[in-house]
Amino acid sequence: MSIAIMLLPWLELLTLIELGILTSALTALAYVFVTVVLGLAILRRQGRGMFEHLRQAQNGRIIGPELLLDDMALGFAGLLLIFPGMISDLAALIVVIGPLRRRLASALMGAQPEVYIPERDGSGHETIEGVYQQVDDEKNRNSL
Repeated sequence: MSIAIMLLPWLELLTLIELGILTSALTALAYVFVTVVLGLAILRRQGRGMFEHLRQAQNGRIIGPELLLDDMALGFAGLLLIFPGMISDLAALIVVIGPLRRRLASALMGAQPEVYIPERDGSGHETIEGVYQQVDDEKNRNSL
């Protein structure tokens, strides 16, 4: 595994050189520029979306972990697109496609447990729990 990580930059460079040989060097540079811009756009969009989901969670909406994981996965895809090379772009494409990403995640991590969402009381009554002490009764007892 560590050898693959060490070889990845060289393989990425090789794919870009091959793209330049098959088309032209300008096409390879344009490809890198377009994928960087696309990756930055995805990161910006997902960053805003993630902050919006966190804001909704603070307002009381319950957000499942799969929603936040989808946001993080798309952010990871944006990072992969920023790195120049076609291998990381292929990995980003796999991460961007939702059903493929979920199938790959379930194969790697196994089945995920269901999220527990407590039912809310729709009657309009609120129960406030706590410790209380009646102050009026103590004042009356002390004055007798």
